Amino acid sequence: MQAITVQDRDAGVGGLTLSELPHPHAAENDVIVEVHAAGFTPGELDWPGTWTDRAGRDRTPSVPGHELSGVVAELGYGTTGLTVGQRVFGLTDWTRNGSLAQYTAVEARNLAPLPADVDHLTAAALPISGLTAWQALFDHAHLVTGQSVLIHGAAGGVGSLAVQLAREAGARVIGTGRAGDRDTALGLGVDTFVDLQAEGLADVGEVDVVFDVIGGEILERSTALVRPGGTLVTIAEPVTVHPRDGRAVFFVVEPDRTRLADLARRLRDGRLKPVVGAVRPLAEAASAFAPDKRTPGKTIIRVTEG
Repeated sequence: MQAITVQDRDAGVGGLTLSELPHPHAAENDVIVEVHAAGFTPGELDWPGTWTDRAGRDRTPSVPGHELSGVVAELGYGTTGLTVGQRVFGLTDWTRNGSLAQYTAVEARNLAPLPADVDHLTAAALPISGLTAWQALFDHAHLVTGQSVLIHGAAGGVGSLAVQLAREAGARVIGTGRAGDRDTALGLGVDTFVDLQAEGLADVGEVDVVFDVIGGEILERSTALVRPGGTLVTIAEPVTVHPRDGRAVFFVVEPDRTRLADLARRLRDGRLKPVVGAVRPLAEAASAFAPDKRTPGKTIIRVTEG
């Protein structure tokens, strides 16, 4: 089968190669998924799990990408809850070969059924971004109706879904981004948009929740915006500066089949819409990791036609 692989950690994006790999083996409680569409995180070439297995052993050449939508092609021993031919979407393991391949082995518990009227390209944009947005807002920040939330990167893959979920929960939403993101963010439902390159972040005032996907200086400056008793949540980096009278949380998204199914229902009902940016074939996945220009939404790789 064809897959995008990496073998030289020092080569960075230049080390991504379209390769031929053996068909994957389904371990106990696994399924083999024929991948129709896949998503990736640009920074994952820096993740330890891209290069080593759970025991810390080198596992290259490895396949990046951890979001997928496709069809179950094979069941491993003891696998229940899914059937061959079933449409599914979800996450691959952080320390196993991922989704930028024609076939991949996935733990069945990391997948959820995909409704027949949801296309694979849209579904592939949902697993990491949707679960991250939900877990940040509700599992960690405990956002409730009537509160205010500042969402950085409001037009991006994670931020755009966070905006929609926060709006549906009855929160007042302030979104940030670049000037070109303003129309997208306003269209998603932010009450106020802040251009981080031209407008003062301090003018936002205090909020109950800050959700950060950027890190660095933006993360540090955001701590001052959290009102007493509020929460700053980030997925960018461990927190070193905390709000004066609030909480700060850094987390890594966790698989959740039940929540994935809920997100799929919201998508099907029109209550949630991932912002899909560029769509590229598998052969162009390497260049997608280092795009020549920034585009709103999430880049999706079309692995299988049809």
